This record gives sequence, structure tokens and C-alpha cells, in this order.
Amino acid sequence: MTFDQLSNSTIFPLGEKMEANFIGDAFLHMVFTDETPLNASIGNVTFAPGARNYWHSHKIGQVLLVTGGQGWYQEEGKPAQLLKAGDVLNIPPHVKHWHGATKDSWFVHLAITPGETDWLEPVHDELYLTL
Repeated sequence: MTFDQLSNSTIFPLGEKMEANFIGDAFLHMVFTDETPLNASIGNVTFAPGARNYWHSHKIGQVLLVTGGQGWYQEEGKPAQLLKAGDVLNIPPHVKHWHGATKDSWFVHLAITPGETDWLEPVHDELYLTL
């Protein structure tokens, strides 16, 4: 799928290109932000093939709703898990993890994130390219 095809096939706009805390081409469109009473945001995150975010954790947790493509989710010390459209992932608080596209597929998910995110180190190619 090309960039133009992707931007015409996603539910939400592609959004702004993310620079900090991401490797490769990743885009974020904030669908919803709320400080009270939920203190949660919903972001539509689009990863180009090979793109991924840095290792991170969430103080309250996070839910990912995969809406397109294929991607990886990995918790520290565990094998990576392949994600595809329709998958729902509940990430517990304080679990160090990363997520992003596979090497040959775009990956799109909604991220429901209450509270704060603690960004950590990059997911280096030495790890990513072994998947």
C-alpha cells in the first residue's frame, strides 16, 4: 500500500508526523483528549513499514485497538506478538513495552491512554530486525 492509498483508506486523518520517541515514519491524529473526568486521550497512530515507537510504559495503562495492517507489540523480556486488524490489547500499568509496524506492512491503531507515558530508550535495529 502506498502512502497516498493509506491516507485515503484510514478512518481518521493521517495526522502530524511524529519525531520524538519514534523511529521511522509515524503519524499521530488526536481523536479525543479529555482531562476530566476520564483523564484519557485517544490517538490514531499510523506507522509506515519498519516504524516503531521507543520503549515506554504508562502510569495507568493503555488499550490498543488495531484498525489496519500488521504490527508488533513486545513487553520487555517476552517474545514479540504479531498484531493485525481487529486485535485489542490491554497493556497493564508500568509494563515496559513498544509497538510498531512490521518490516513490510503499514500498521494503524487507536491508542487509548489515560494518564502519563514514560518514554525510555529506542528499539534498536539489533532487536527489531530479528523479528
